[in-house]
Amino acid sequence: MITILLADDQPLVRAGLRALLDTEDDLSVVAEAADGLEAVRLAGGLSPDVVLMDIRMPGLDGLEATRRIVSGRTRVVVVTTFDLDEYVYEALRSGASGFLVKDAEPAEIRHAVRVAARGDAMLSPGVTRRLIEEFAARSGAVSADRLAPLTGREREVLVQVTQGLTNHQIAERLVMSPATVKTHVNRMMSKLAVHDRAQLVVLGYETGLVRPGRHA
Repeated sequence: MITILLADDQPLVRAGLRALLDTEDDLSVVAEAADGLEAVRLAGGLSPDVVLMDIRMPGLDGLEATRRIVSGRTRVVVVTTFDLDEYVYEALRSGASGFLVKDAEPAEIRHAVRVAARGDAMLSPGVTRRLIEEFAARSGAVSADRLAPLTGREREVLVQVTQGLTNHQIAERLVMSPATVKTHVNRMMSKLAVHDRAQLVVLGYETGLVRPGRHA
């Protein structure tokens, strides 16, 4: 059973998400929060698998709440009105596993929760990459030295991760097993002190390993 915390200041939005998710046998909404502080408190006490986090909430916003929550086992999926949103980009930098727009299809929302719960990131080749490219190009450059701990092979894998490829797709492209790819990804996250795949993608762009608009 995948446990879920809903964090949104609009009761109607929370009610709609609860109705959508609680109908699934493997999904269970265990709590709701109306602001970021409440979300952090509930996440700390309940340790849900996934938080669906609104970005703009009164008091502590979703961005800071995300930063505080992802230090634990809980995954955060940001829910936003606009896909090209700098706050969403900052949430990905801070450890969010991906994001959804509020008018996403029900199947997409359920899929996002399941993907995040198993430790993967919502990194479709379309919108998420476009978002990261948009704001990585504007942000201050991160020194390429940030990637110094990586081996040559790990850099090759990171290029593919940055392009949004799955482990199976990377395995086919680099002629290795999916298990080996997963090992490389886990080691990279440990060496670079990042929480998940989304942060690896951001680093790939910000260090210049992959240039926005150009893919290896």
